[in-house]
Amino acid sequence: MITVSELIEEIVTHSPFLEEGLSKGIINLSSLARIIQPQIQDKLMKDIKTGAIMMALKRLSKKIKPTNDQKLISVLKNISDITVRSNILEFAFDNSSTLLEKQRKLLNQISSEKNIFFTTSTGVYETSLFVSKNMGQKVKDTFQEEKLRYEMKDLSAITLILPKEAVFVPGVYYSVLKALAREGINFVEVVSSYTELTIILQNSNVDKAFSSLKKLNNLS
Repeated sequence: MITVSELIEEIVTHSPFLEEGLSKGIINLSSLARIIQPQIQDKLMKDIKTGAIMMALKRLSKKIKPTNDQKLISVLKNISDITVRSNILEFAFDNSSTLLEKQRKLLNQISSEKNIFFTTSTGVYETSLFVSKNMGQKVKDTFQEEKLRYEMKDLSAITLILPKEAVFVPGVYYSVLKALAREGINFVEVVSSYTELTIILQNSNVDKAFSSLKKLNNLS
């Protein structure tokens, strides 16, 4: 049977904000204990005293390692550029034996064009294409024989240029996405390369997201 301590650790580690708050000692343990007490009692099907929950939280807070070490802060402060591209569409197609060839055909068509946005994300069962709005008809024409799962309009892309050392520092992507989650901002897709992280999101969230991400450069 799961113990009180094990259940509390499960609750905390499944909530990154709680885990970080405990590691920094900025959460009122008494208040948190009262908040999660009903959840714990329902799970264990018995009464659990608030004091017992507080003691378990205190022990757990000493086990959690702080995530904001100096290497991570240095990487976030050295994000060299944040750019925004608007008027982006998403097309999601079922994967097929002919899909890759269609992508090659599309790339050949746009190879000489400038100031366009094109990125792709391939999963086990589907592939998403994110393209500039003015490429929409070309995508429809080129992929007309493929099965379209859905099309999404009114998207924008925010691209962060990361320092090269970011690839060796844990928590970089987590910190970026946490900044968005803290503001209640949802994203459609995340695409990355060696030093670039691109976040695709709805146009309505762009200003708020850009402001949140800019604050990462001002960490102390």
